Amino acid sequence: MMATVADALAAEGEPIEGLPADWRDFLALTKPRVMTLVVFTGLCGLLAAPESIHPVLGFVAILCIALGAGAAGALNQWYEADLDAKMRRTRNRPLPAGRMGRPAALQFGVGLAAFSVILMGLAVNLLAAAILSVSILFYVLIYTVWLKRRTPQNIVIGGAAGAFPALIGWAAATGRVDLLPCLLFLLVFLWTPPHFWSLSLFVNSDYAAAGVPMMSVVAGPRSTRLQAFLYSLPMAAVAVAPWPMGLTGRLYGVAALALSGLFVALALRMALSGETEPARMRAERRLFGFSVFYLFALFGVLVIDRWFPL
Repeated sequence: MMATVADALAAEGEPIEGLPADWRDFLALTKPRVMTLVVFTGLCGLLAAPESIHPVLGFVAILCIALGAGAAGALNQWYEADLDAKMRRTRNRPLPAGRMGRPAALQFGVGLAAFSVILMGLAVNLLAAAILSVSILFYVLIYTVWLKRRTPQNIVIGGAAGAFPALIGWAAATGRVDLLPCLLFLLVFLWTPPHFWSLSLFVNSDYAAAGVPMMSVVAGPRSTRLQAFLYSLPMAAVAVAPWPMGLTGRLYGVAALALSGLFVALALRMALSGETEPARMRAERRLFGFSVFYLFALFGVLVIDRWFPL
């Protein structure tokens, strides 16, 4: 869930100049807050699979997903150091703050990416390694290099980068791709625009200052709020779909209905919030906060439903 959730959960702070890089700066390059959600969805994909995997191999698979996500985050910060320097919430990252040079970030990112893919291929299976490599390349080349500075559809298309982890986890456990992980991929893909646009609405000035053509900058807040709501409708349908299709049990189905219904309600509330700043910002923040909880809760219930069906 690499593109969208990566920028969305970046840490805030004031720049600290003149300090040498240490291990904390290399850790910051991996965007550990984003990695938490990536690792969780990948783990849920692995645990929800119908076939078990040896615990050691399962640990290696999740480690590779984490390292791949960290590599993508490092390469994103390497390429976007100029943009990060212009935005208040990102200007304290290691590169714009001057604590690390770009070559070090590039070498670190490429090294992590190569190591994660090779280890996944040798220790787990080639399919999982191939999907992991595609996810890293998609995030870095398609989203970061090609889309982000060029089109307000950057999050819509680039959201596919963050949708891979559950697919990778499933492939690691089974050695194949089935319908359920494809639906999980589509769910995260459709979740990304309302999740990220709700954030971009209340940090819109950052993107405008950096010249990033986010939807909220190009189309304006009203259109962005409406589009976020419209995306929440197919997202909710995809979230519930595995239940009537017989791919999950009743527990997941009921949870998906309740959680998705609340998500749509919050998105609608944001769309109708008008231009009064306090009410509008409350609606945007509530949807953003709930969207993170939504994905954690839905994937968690998926695993519980798989191991303890009703």
